[in-house]
Amino acid sequence: MTKKLFVALAAVALTTAVQAKDFKIQRQQKVTVAVDTVVNPLLSTAYDLLRSDVETVLSSPMEIVNNADAMIQIKIDPTSADLNGRSQSFNLSVTPKGKLSIIASDPHGAAYGMVELTRLMGVSPWEWWADATPDKLESFTLPESFSTVQSPSVEYRGIFINDEDWGLMPWSGNTYEPSEVKGNVGPKTNAKIFELMLRLKANYYWPAMHECTRPFFLTEGNREVAKKYGIYIGGSHCEPMASSTATEWKARGVGDYDYVNNAENVYRFWEDRVKDVASQPIIYTIGMRGVHDGAMQGAKTVDEQRGVLARAIADQRGLLEKYVGPAESVPQVFIPYKEVLDVYNSGLEVPEDVCLMWCDDNYGFIRHFPSAQEKARSGGNGLYYHVSYWGRPHDYLWLGTFSPYLLHQQLNEAYDRGIQRMWILNVGDIKPAEYQIELFMDMAWNMDRVNVQGVEHHLQDFLTREFGKDMAQQLVPVMNEYYRLAFIRRPEFMGNTRTEENDPAWKVVKDLDWSEEMINSRLADYKTISDKVESLWSEVPDKSRDTYFQLVKYPVQASAQMNNKMLYGQLARHGKADWSRSDEAYDSILALTRTYNEGISNQGKWQRMMDCKPRKLPVFQPLEHVAAETPMPTPQTPVLTLNAADCCNANGGAIKPIKGLGYEGKSVRLNKDAELKMTLPALEGDSIRVELLFIPTHPIEDGGQLRVALSLNDSQPTTLSYQTVGRSEEWKKNILNNHASRSAVYANTSNKKDSVLRIKALDEGVLLDQIRVYAVGQE
Repeated sequence: MTKKLFVALAAVALTTAVQAKDFKIQRQQKVTVAVDTVVNPLLSTAYDLLRSDVETVLSSPMEIVNNADAMIQIKIDPTSADLNGRSQSFNLSVTPKGKLSIIASDPHGAAYGMVELTRLMGVSPWEWWADATPDKLESFTLPESFSTVQSPSVEYRGIFINDEDWGLMPWSGNTYEPSEVKGNVGPKTNAKIFELMLRLKANYYWPAMHECTRPFFLTEGNREVAKKYGIYIGGSHCEPMASSTATEWKARGVGDYDYVNNAENVYRFWEDRVKDVASQPIIYTIGMRGVHDGAMQGAKTVDEQRGVLARAIADQRGLLEKYVGPAESVPQVFIPYKEVLDVYNSGLEVPEDVCLMWCDDNYGFIRHFPSAQEKARSGGNGLYYHVSYWGRPHDYLWLGTFSPYLLHQQLNEAYDRGIQRMWILNVGDIKPAEYQIELFMDMAWNMDRVNVQGVEHHLQDFLTREFGKDMAQQLVPVMNEYYRLAFIRRPEFMGNTRTEENDPAWKVVKDLDWSEEMINSRLADYKTISDKVESLWSEVPDKSRDTYFQLVKYPVQASAQMNNKMLYGQLARHGKADWSRSDEAYDSILALTRTYNEGISNQGKWQRMMDCKPRKLPVFQPLEHVAAETPMPTPQTPVLTLNAADCCNANGGAIKPIKGLGYEGKSVRLNKDAELKMTLPALEGDSIRVELLFIPTHPIEDGGQLRVALSLNDSQPTTLSYQTVGRSEEWKKNILNNHASRSAVYANTSNKKDSVLRIKALDEGVLLDQIRVYAVGQE
């Protein structure tokens, strides 16, 4: 190459580099967009959302133009090399000319690219659902080097509106979308739900299905709004073939919902719906349970149920073949929930192309992970997960206290083990589980990004977006403590009562097995975070006050007051506190709830959304002023409490600390054969009792167990197994305490020397939280 040619090429390169521009929108500047909104209604919906957000943030009008000079250029190109053939994907980047390009594989990808742009502008997905008004900007800029290519980690990602009797249904039917039709959750409400889902890049919806709510497909306008937002409609484990059986059977069914003795009418019930919705984007739940959340009728034994299920599935797939298309090309899911898991395990054959959706135990601990054979299925594997639940051993429908650290750990375990096709989250009424929903959806969309970020940083980003960096830094430790305290005992569990138990004694509020010292310590912990939340209240800008109240002030202070009510009540029963402290806490919960529903400045937008007494359970009532008939509990105090993460020894990654999970947020995951070793100081007493406290998960290997080998000094290892079966009494206690406990006693032969304790995992998936050591026989 000659020197002259080299200089010329360098000048061209320099000129090109200089010409590269940032993408910038000035306030009130007209924004032009090249997009074909006729291609798909979802594109038109997403464009309208983008236009509205740009007008809100920048006061800039937006206009569609059909030329290459448009500031924002949106194009669908399934062959784009950057997208690598992945569905729902997009490439959002700044062109050398300073334009913004969104190249997408399909309409969903284009829509997600548009909402990603609004997120970059600072618009919260909770802009409407939590009154999160975005900041006004003088300009918005993306640097010329900006580029992001995104596609979903999980193909179908969505939410299930459930147990809506005390929140979303009365709010929708009486406040937001008033109707003379009882139980109305109509298209206006669903449009806002679907807008939230679009902003969270979700695409899969199980509608509200309790008997109090009018069925989704029997409500005019619902199916049209689902198409508009590109939402796949599905149904829960007891709602096959897009039929909300709990309510629709009474309206459309004939006789009993029984595929043994009334198969013809049940078949017609399914057929009528499939014919009606054949052109709608549906993920068909197949199989059969009872009319609501119960076992099927007409078949009593597992063998009988397996035979009925096999016949029902074959007939249902025949309906899909007849009205929708080849069965193997129609998205379907089979959900082995509760007793159906036993039927599945007995040998039920589910067609290869059907997704198998595994379930947690309703409290966040996944019951089954796919075997190698299940993982290899063409239909893939899915997950049905809860952050809200009505049932045994006790409901948690009131506050969004579910541990984000548990959610993150369990979803990672699921994803790593092949559960990657469908994820659905039981969110109750949506509010007040906002943060858990966003974390779940962010993981479903981009698992790697959230894992690199970590839960605490994800939480900080969430709070920063809503309240600014300075306030977020102060709120992160508050919210971490809020989740930690609720992990030890949820507010709904503080009465030491249970639901759906035959023994009426479980309906009576009673003492927790906590010492006076433990009670006072917990009261102090809640006071600290409640006071901090209150002190920050004066610093919250007017535009963010409703958001702060809904996302921070109400959950933290209502939780604190529930603990005050119950724990001061326990002290008062034993003459150690005044009953007024408990009564005042009850009144405070009512006052906080009234403020939530009336709003700070949103003019009662959420009236009837928040109910602080769902199902009017005993725990939510004011306490009776009665003296205790038995002494205050005096549980044995350990001489030593160790957090598992504080005892970690390097072991090639076989022992993984899980920050934020556990009683002190310091649990660990042990790989099979990994050993945790720690030194105990010399202890007094004839014997030493070692108690291991585990996170109460279930086995993760097919047919596996949950065992550890425990040894002290030179003792023979003791094998401890802590897995539970079904809804046993031990499982219920584990759920209420978020701990599974196992102990072993050893003769104290240390001769006042340090001892070495070893804990070895004999199975995969052991989550150890704490080690407590007690001196036995000490005078």
